[in-house]
Amino acid sequence: MSTAEPALIPSVPGLTVDPRTVRRKVFWRILPLVFVLYIIAYLDRVNVGAAKLEMAGALNFSEDVIGWGIGLFFAGYLVLEIPGALIVEHWSARKWFARILVTWGVCSMATAFVRQPWQFYLARILLGLAEAGFFPGIIVYFTHWFPRAERARALAGLVLGIPVCMALGSEVSAWLLQVHWFQFAGWQWVFLLEGLPAVLFGVAVPFLLTDRPRQAKWLTPAERDWLETTLEAERQQATTMGGATLRTALRQPTVWLLALGILVTNLGGYVLAVWLPTAVDTFLKETRPTSTHADALMWSGLIFACGLAGVLVSGQVADRTGQHKWSCVTGQVLTGVCLAASVIPGQSWSAMFAWLCGAGFFAVSWCSPFWVLPTLTLTASVAAVAVAFINIAANLAGFIGSPVVGHMKTAGATDRDWFLLVAACYIGGGLIVALLRVPRLPSGAPKAAPRNADRSPQA
Repeated sequence: MSTAEPALIPSVPGLTVDPRTVRRKVFWRILPLVFVLYIIAYLDRVNVGAAKLEMAGALNFSEDVIGWGIGLFFAGYLVLEIPGALIVEHWSARKWFARILVTWGVCSMATAFVRQPWQFYLARILLGLAEAGFFPGIIVYFTHWFPRAERARALAGLVLGIPVCMALGSEVSAWLLQVHWFQFAGWQWVFLLEGLPAVLFGVAVPFLLTDRPRQAKWLTPAERDWLETTLEAERQQATTMGGATLRTALRQPTVWLLALGILVTNLGGYVLAVWLPTAVDTFLKETRPTSTHADALMWSGLIFACGLAGVLVSGQVADRTGQHKWSCVTGQVLTGVCLAASVIPGQSWSAMFAWLCGAGFFAVSWCSPFWVLPTLTLTASVAAVAVAFINIAANLAGFIGSPVVGHMKTAGATDRDWFLLVAACYIGGGLIVALLRVPRLPSGAPKAAPRNADRSPQA
């Protein structure tokens, strides 16, 4: 809502509602739980990067096998992404999320028992299928609770879950790799204990989430009426404005630039999220031969933690200057520069770590500004369809990137080689986004909220 909105708005005859109170209740009731669920989802997607430090040797898996296993997650994920969103719209979000959480938790835990490459591939495909409907479902679920002007802020909160997940997940995984309870290896406990929260929350979600405002006992009748009326008015407005088809969206050069830009960037981004502990382990052993896998994960966690500051700073800068495109491009290009600088020969570990922290800071900073760009460069109806297409390109990158790196390493490439490839992807993605023609928002103007669909960077 705009700041000019009156404090009290009539809802039903004789009653008034304070929109700020309703927003506050909804944010605190919905966002914290969804934020935790998103962290769990992202952790179960990428914890294979930590587990592989011991898993590959224990099972005699080549880097090629690991790379394909990581990438195949996205094969399953892409298949059920759209059906998952439709189920939330037409059925029940809490029941659907409960099903998703339990099944993906079981699939993640089952990875602890793989012994053959085909079992690893199957486990990753099933994990992707199980998790596929979750994030698209969140997008739809937010439309049931947050008016259009609030939706971008709600989704921006989820972006913070990526660096939080990567930082905390690395530290937890570092500890788990060192335990050997009940004759299970540390890498097995990574999957077992990090998959368990999904199952537990799956059991609890039906009692914690509310499907629609009209069912929210924690809102007053007047507040429920006001929120339902507000959301329905926006839906009716969208209907009268008409929709756009995928064919219409694909005729826009801007859509292709955005899709290609995030595809190239995420080719590096997903690789970095999963393979960074492997590279850090190699770099550490070059300068500190006595370092362990747990040490590599602890250092990786610190690098990922820098991303939290990057997300916060980039969002503030983009909003205050109105330069969302250049905030995005700056984050992409500087990530690549820092990654390339980190592998300059002859550096100490301290110097490499400093460059990696810089890369960690910028690696996620581009995400929030990027997802504002469709709303600044496309009409509302086209943007709604285009965002879905762009998000498919973003996830397709996950399917491609890790198998390429796995093949490179199996063929004899060093970690420095694929680091340079990732750096090139970030820089290349930034250069593509720089080609966009975006109207500049006045300095200090409020950020344009995505009108129909907002997306996380790496959903």
